[in-house]
Amino acid sequence: MVKHVILWTLKEEYSAAEKQKIKEEIKAGLEGLKGQIPGLLEIQVNIDGLASSNADLMLDSSFESEEALKGYAVHPAHVAVADGKVRPFTASRVCLDYEV
Repeated sequence: MVKHVILWTLKEEYSAAEKQKIKEEIKAGLEGLKGQIPGLLEIQVNIDGLASSNADLMLDSSFESEEALKGYAVHPAHVAVADGKVRPFTASRVCLDYEV
């Protein structure tokens, strides 16, 4: 099994209320991919970090294999969420993929 973990920070130009709405839309979009992408076992987005956090949200996902993760990266449903709900609003992205 492969874990795919991403931390994002949102662009500074958004108000707290706008950031909350953006985070909720990213969560809904990414978690809505469950059952649509072959090899995607679990997907969860945490948008409620503690005040000590230096990221705004986290994706925690599990895949059957590294090949399944590669397929997810280019799957049209994932690309639509990434291009429509994530990339336009994020300032930074940190990713760690690892085998379990």
